[in-house]
Amino acid sequence: MDNIRVILWALFASLLYISYTVWQQDYAPAPIPQTVENETATAAEQQAANLLPPAGSADLPAAPITAAAQPGGQTAGGKPAPQAAVIQVKTDVFDLDISEIGGSLVRADLTVYPLAKDQPDIPVRLLSSEADSFYQLRSGLRNAVQSDKPEATHLATFGAAKNTYEIGADEELVVPLLWENDGIRVEKTYTFKRGSYAIDLDYKITNTGTQPYPMFSYLQLQRLFKPVERSMFNVDTYSYDGPVVYDGDSYEKLDVDDLLDEPLTATYVNGWLAAIQHHFLTAAVPAPDQPANFNAAFDGKNYTLTSSSPVVTVAPGQTETVSSKFFIGPKLQGQLADTAKGLPLTVDYGILSILAQPLFWVLQQVQKLVVNWGWTIIIVTFLIKLVFYKLTEASGRSMAKMRKLQPRLKALQDRYKDDRQQMSAALMDLYKREKVNPAAGCLPMLVQIPFFIAFYWVLLESVEMRQAPFMLWITDLSSRDPYFVLPLLMGAAMFIQQKLNPAPPDPVQAKVMSILPVVFTVFFAFFPSGLVLYWLTNSVLSILQQWKINKTVAAESD
Repeated sequence: MDNIRVILWALFASLLYISYTVWQQDYAPAPIPQTVENETATAAEQQAANLLPPAGSADLPAAPITAAAQPGGQTAGGKPAPQAAVIQVKTDVFDLDISEIGGSLVRADLTVYPLAKDQPDIPVRLLSSEADSFYQLRSGLRNAVQSDKPEATHLATFGAAKNTYEIGADEELVVPLLWENDGIRVEKTYTFKRGSYAIDLDYKITNTGTQPYPMFSYLQLQRLFKPVERSMFNVDTYSYDGPVVYDGDSYEKLDVDDLLDEPLTATYVNGWLAAIQHHFLTAAVPAPDQPANFNAAFDGKNYTLTSSSPVVTVAPGQTETVSSKFFIGPKLQGQLADTAKGLPLTVDYGILSILAQPLFWVLQQVQKLVVNWGWTIIIVTFLIKLVFYKLTEASGRSMAKMRKLQPRLKALQDRYKDDRQQMSAALMDLYKREKVNPAAGCLPMLVQIPFFIAFYWVLLESVEMRQAPFMLWITDLSSRDPYFVLPLLMGAAMFIQQKLNPAPPDPVQAKVMSILPVVFTVFFAFFPSGLVLYWLTNSVLSILQQWKINKTVAAESD
């Protein structure tokens, strides 16, 4: 029984090591795949251009698009692409560009989120036309039957009333685009709402001709794939960076190497496609409650995600509308939930989401009152300690009694040092007579392990804590302490806490226990400072509680 604390400390370290190992398996950089070079369009580019047939019409041929624009200002055949005019849109959260070619979203800066704490004037950029960071959201309409007819695809030229739009006092900003050809008039409208990162996309299709017009809409996300160089000094590299898909019920991260060999093709209802990274994402969300064909492919350079909606036939003289959404921005869980079912799953708390989600909710409620996230962490740690107070009090009393028994335990060990079986029997008899359970002190640690891991993922994944300051030198609770002050204080607190508890009778075990605060100080030095603040606060509260219990037990025995 004397070994139980050492075993549990080892278990604690093992769980952290397992978490790191699983993270490595899930998120470690994949080998850079060989780029497929060809003077003509690659397979994935052709697949992106020759869009899937609409949902429910798998027998319909997909009309080819022959000159899909490629990153770096070139067409698929390697010829220079014409420079398209852009429409600049500014809202309270966006500064983005819409290309007149296809009405595609080709640049998006998140003006509220600086790229780095020390560079407040440089915003996070998600969408870009630059060759080394190519990332675009496209959309369009396809003719479901006749491939030789003009189409309002992401290669068609749209007109705009002006080249600059800026949100004013109104709650929303509407940006209309117009395409008209061969008796078909298409009004493509983006709607931006104040404070929102969700963008509504609506098509109004008017048939002024004499023949029915069967068409389907599509959404497409294309991004340059750059394997992430993992570093324990940069928390942005801890999270998954790549394509994901939601099938209406479950969420899946897509391996780009697998897509190179076998592209994804499926039909989902209430599904969506997205590209995620640490704290941010872009998502393409088709209209809800109807089937959509989904495709994901990788050509060795770019991954392309496409959804195609069911056919809508516009009769002569009639008008039809189709709607969908894009999301470009931070993983704000409230906005994600309002945008699409399942989209909050992109905030990946891992296997302990069942603890992390309510823990984050509590943190949010407290933060609304105290504003500062650092004080929020301290208060929530106190609340967790309060919830488990009775449990820790019982174990603390057991530990205090064990501490009082230390001289007698040492005497028994000296008496039976050559007979371990007899010594174990004598120790068990002493525990029984004194009504002491040596294992009781380990239960709180077992309880804390899942909360610790859940807290870790909440602090790491929640964009609300990105660059959130605490006080003094702690300017970002989601990154490590730059001066390692918190880890050193935490190590000192663990050392004091250890001295308040009974030492293992075995000298080897005692040495191992004395080294643990040093080991954990080094280990925690590279953790987010918010997590270290949580563990430091927990250790200080444990010290105060154990000190009080030790005094109470000592007074009861006098």
